[in-house]
Amino acid sequence: MKLRFQVWREHLALLASGWPLALIVILGFALAFQFVKPAPPRQLVMTTGSTGGAYYEFAQRYRDILARDGVTLEILTSAGSGENLKRLKEGTAQIGFIQGGVPPGKSGDVELQSLGSAFYEPIWVFTRGEKPLTRLSQLDGKRIALAQESSSTRALAWRLLEANEVNRNSVVARAELDAAGALQQGELDALFVIAAPEAMVVQVLLRSPDVQLMSFSQAEAYRRRYPFLFRLVMPEGGVDFAHNLPPKEVQLIAPSANLILREDMHPALQSLMLKALREVHGGKGYFQAPGEFPAYKDSNFPIAPAAERFYVSGPPFLQRYLPFWLAVLADRFLILMLPFFTLLFPIMRFAPALYSWKVRTRICRCYGELKFLENDIRAWQNKSEPRPGARQELEGRLDEIERMAEELVIPTTFADQRYTLREHILLVRRSLTQTHPAPPMAREKLPALSEGDSP
Repeated sequence: MKLRFQVWREHLALLASGWPLALIVILGFALAFQFVKPAPPRQLVMTTGSTGGAYYEFAQRYRDILARDGVTLEILTSAGSGENLKRLKEGTAQIGFIQGGVPPGKSGDVELQSLGSAFYEPIWVFTRGEKPLTRLSQLDGKRIALAQESSSTRALAWRLLEANEVNRNSVVARAELDAAGALQQGELDALFVIAAPEAMVVQVLLRSPDVQLMSFSQAEAYRRRYPFLFRLVMPEGGVDFAHNLPPKEVQLIAPSANLILREDMHPALQSLMLKALREVHGGKGYFQAPGEFPAYKDSNFPIAPAAERFYVSGPPFLQRYLPFWLAVLADRFLILMLPFFTLLFPIMRFAPALYSWKVRTRICRCYGELKFLENDIRAWQNKSEPRPGARQELEGRLDEIERMAEELVIPTTFADQRYTLREHILLVRRSLTQTHPAPPMAREKLPALSEGDSP
């Protein structure tokens, strides 16, 4: 029982001696905790566009995909990119569609970042007349309608029309389907639309027999002057093989539709949203090759770090093989455990050396006291007239050193040093027990012999 108690004392002493290493590990955990974000929320608010528009339709598809991973996407309709930008700055939405070319304006409390472009939004100019048009400057003096009243769409349209010196007085704003019907009836000469190819008004007008789609002969010049615009080509028959629509190759210019988010949006939700974008927009389309989207194409907003990693190496490693919430939990756990795994090897390597040093320090403390005592014993033995009670004082000090040696808590691997210390204490005790040498006795002076005396 006593032996078992001694073993437990040794183990406790070992643990107590490792407090510097434990402190290092605790500090490592505290540092790692600063980089562990809280669990992502289960709801995300997205601002899109008008009901029935391409932005809204795509957002509904995102909502279905995110729902598979237990995240609810709340969709807010809006008048377009201008209102979306305002909502993002105010914080009423975490993510939203912003048309390419829309300036970010003054940043609010939180920086806005880009998750990337999702698709192209071509500029469609539909016209009536026998002679097809190839330049926007040819629209001057004609009856032109803007099919959308979004501030960003109108701003881009006015920017291009003014660059071509088209008079504003000939431009009116009308609802999409209303403007398309007016163009088909001949009440308008041209209709200016900025929308995805899947938009209903675009599909209707592409198949209208008396309506022509303008081909931008200056498409390359627009691309070079306006970096946010892209040159697209719709091949002959790209809409309908049977009716050969369009009847010839058409050049278009287009901004991109970008997903802009607040920088405080949780990184895990950013990665989840990027996976939804790849699922919805990663295939082929009218103007895109498979895998072209999502991509960072518009540099008006800085790219989000999560998006940058996604475009380089794909989704986070754990999210490729684990369910979303399990991957998030595992990722947070690994960050917390990183200090432990990082410090484990040094701790395993230096802990025994540290403990050995602490044990040897205790033994050396006894040796230090024993050395001082031995010096005092020699000084005492060399005195001709030692101080009374000095021997009892030296014996008391030796007893105290012996008691310290007996109470040392050291593991059995250091038992040989304990016994060596006890032998040295015994040697000092023997030297102390030796009789103090008597002072040299003075010789008695003999009387001097006189002459004639016998010895």
